[in-house]
Amino acid sequence: MPTPDPHRRRLLQAGAALSLAPWLGTATAQDWPSRPVRIVVPFTPGGTTDFVTRLVGVELAKAIGQPVLVENKPGAGTVIGVDNVAKSAPDGYSLVTVANSFCVNATLLKKLPYDTLKDLRPVALMGMSEHVLAAHPGNGLKSVADIVAQAKAGKPLSYASFGQGTSAHLAGETLKLALNTPNIVHVPYKGQAPALADLLGGQVSMMFGNWPEFRSHIQQGKLVALGMATAKRSVYAPDIPTLAEQGAKVESNSWNGLLAPAAVPDAVVQRLNQAVNKALRQPTVVEAFRTGGIADKSGTPAEFTTFIRSEIDRYADVIRKAGITSQA
Repeated sequence: MPTPDPHRRRLLQAGAALSLAPWLGTATAQDWPSRPVRIVVPFTPGGTTDFVTRLVGVELAKAIGQPVLVENKPGAGTVIGVDNVAKSAPDGYSLVTVANSFCVNATLLKKLPYDTLKDLRPVALMGMSEHVLAAHPGNGLKSVADIVAQAKAGKPLSYASFGQGTSAHLAGETLKLALNTPNIVHVPYKGQAPALADLLGGQVSMMFGNWPEFRSHIQQGKLVALGMATAKRSVYAPDIPTLAEQGAKVESNSWNGLLAPAAVPDAVVQRLNQAVNKALRQPTVVEAFRTGGIADKSGTPAEFTTFIRSEIDRYADVIRKAGITSQA
């Protein structure tokens, strides 16, 4: 009997493995989930993204019949947490909650350890908080017209943000471009909480921030709402005019959604998407979103993909026009 050709044997083995690959992928998708799912939040605990992730995670666990473990991995402008999941096994058991910074970083940071559009795939958009532009009452600012008047008069004005490259920073630069007021100084902080604290203390003039966190301060008179950064009047704050109504077309918000490693099977992504959307419909989530001023943004993975691409383009345009740079 002739001795088998080693080269031919290796080819046959490779062919057999390739023929089994689709079946192996299907089996993995059919078995999912068989153990806990981990969601990385690339922010410190306590913020809106962390709140939404944990809130939805409780109902998501019920929907998939497995525990959902939320793990905070902040650092490097969310890059550490996002990279951790981008390099995780593509089995549907590791997800990351991203926000606007994910799309900003695609342009602002030149040395990302992952490819924004190739190494991760969108699973589900969850919620969105509208931004309000608020000022300390001691500044005498009550409207967009007041900002322009004080800036042109040479009065020192500043705006706080959650940090370099965050949605609040980009909103501030968009406002400066819209009003032609380049002398307004940007003051970045490490998160919304310390920035808000200094705004309340009068150390900075104004700030774009999430409506849920600013609402009580505005209602109590500790801050003055200059305008909502929305396309039309907000259902959460119908008495506050939009910035666009006052001649400054600025739209800004804080959204959050789930991503998975790029090679996670389509079937798993679809099941995850359906489970997240089901979680968003649960009474506890609906009520928490309503009272918190968070809009439900449920949809398909394809819709979330389109949204992310549009956000990358939108922020890239602002970064270019405002000349924003980063040392990272």
